[in-house]
Amino acid sequence: MKTPFNKEKVYIGITPTSWWNDDFLDIDIGIPFEQCVSEMALAGYEGCSVGHKYPKDPEVLKYALDIRGLRVSEPWTSTYFTIKDMYDKTVEDFNKSLEFIKSMGGTDIVVAELGGSSHQQPIALKANKAVFDDEQWQALADGLNHIGKIATDNGMNLCYHHHMGTGVMTRPEVDRLMEMTNPAFVHLLFDTGHIRFAGGDPLEMAMDYAHRIKHVHLKNIRQPIMNQSDEQEMSFKESIEAGIFTVPGDEEGCINFEPIFETLAENNFEGWLVVEAEQNPANAYPLKYAKMGREYIRKVTGI
Repeated sequence: MKTPFNKEKVYIGITPTSWWNDDFLDIDIGIPFEQCVSEMALAGYEGCSVGHKYPKDPEVLKYALDIRGLRVSEPWTSTYFTIKDMYDKTVEDFNKSLEFIKSMGGTDIVVAELGGSSHQQPIALKANKAVFDDEQWQALADGLNHIGKIATDNGMNLCYHHHMGTGVMTRPEVDRLMEMTNPAFVHLLFDTGHIRFAGGDPLEMAMDYAHRIKHVHLKNIRQPIMNQSDEQEMSFKESIEAGIFTVPGDEEGCINFEPIFETLAENNFEGWLVVEAEQNPANAYPLKYAKMGREYIRKVTGI
């Protein structure tokens, strides 16, 4: 890379979604928590997001990660600002996640608006995605600005995850959310695979929003499977089971990550670069792909 990352301020993590799926619990071959995090460490990662098999007690979890040289990159928190009577519950859940990540020594909290989302439903993913009206957009922006200020006041980064099936899925929707939210409080989680699956250009997003990106999910796309998903109007789960996602460095993937890394580095990105390939572990051996992604990132970026 012409402009390398600051090795002291960029961290490489991975999600447990290669070992099991947290949206679809039947995508699971029985790999336990201990094996998952041990293989993460073996593959050379510094941290990980939190999955449903992780210990709920922060002290137990921290010990299990510490002895493997890992730390938590982020917790996921779903928001529901766009549907009725869920504002207080959303803020309450957010505050719980915030306390958890603080106790784990983390800095980033990831959120996505799931009001009306199709991604966990057994229905056509794109045809049935959430579509917000003006009132819902305002409710979402106001809610995010509110919890974003809470995060900032606590020394944390609120990172919004654009996501398939949700009302913030496509590039124009990401643009609208960024325009409506306060950049001091609401940062962008940039997911390469989700924006490509939604019809956008990952490199263009990196270039346009480098100033808002505080967290990155590195997800690759198998183009033939994406085409199949679109043509057959598959659900999100069906797309995952068909193998739509893979890791950076997989020759079957269609995303060129090198210029994306260069763009982020040139704009002084600091934070987590997290490999996330939602694959069925019955078909894609988790450790193999974890190592593939880590080795590719090291080869390209030097970290």
